[in-house]
Amino acid sequence: MPPDPSREVQHLEPVWRDRSNFIIGADISSQVTTASREQLWARQVDENRFELCCIPFFLYDVALGDVVETAPSGGRRYMLSRLVVPSGRYVFRVWFGESYHPRGEIAEALAGMGALLEWSSVNLLAVDARDHEHAKQIADFLQDRENCGELMYETGKSA
Repeated sequence: MPPDPSREVQHLEPVWRDRSNFIIGADISSQVTTASREQLWARQVDENRFELCCIPFFLYDVALGDVVETAPSGGRRYMLSRLVVPSGRYVFRVWFGESYHPRGEIAEALAGMGALLEWSSVNLLAVDARDHEHAKQIADFLQDRENCGELMYETGKSA
């Protein structure tokens, strides 16, 4: 089934909401079967450059704090076109699915480790790590939990 061109994934509680002053779009039609775009909260740096103020739920190779450039696409004026300045932050996505393990306990543990979190749904949690060392700590924790069958996770990197 092709993505619904009218459906957009939204961030209801972006972690840097207080910094943001703009919403840009990103094409996710090749990654998600039910939506074609992800709305990204951002802070406008100049006419076509923005700092991301949310943790991408589906978009790969960008992270919180990255500066990106936009260009018109598909009838929309501000669509992400490329990464300009990486922030050095890392993205993880945690899928709980049918797991009956406490999602709240895992989220609290991640927050206790200093991770920033955004829920997309009851089953999908986006996690931000501030740097490489922090990302390693979070990846180790998530791998342990995945090995116990409590969740599945991935990084926000495509390669």
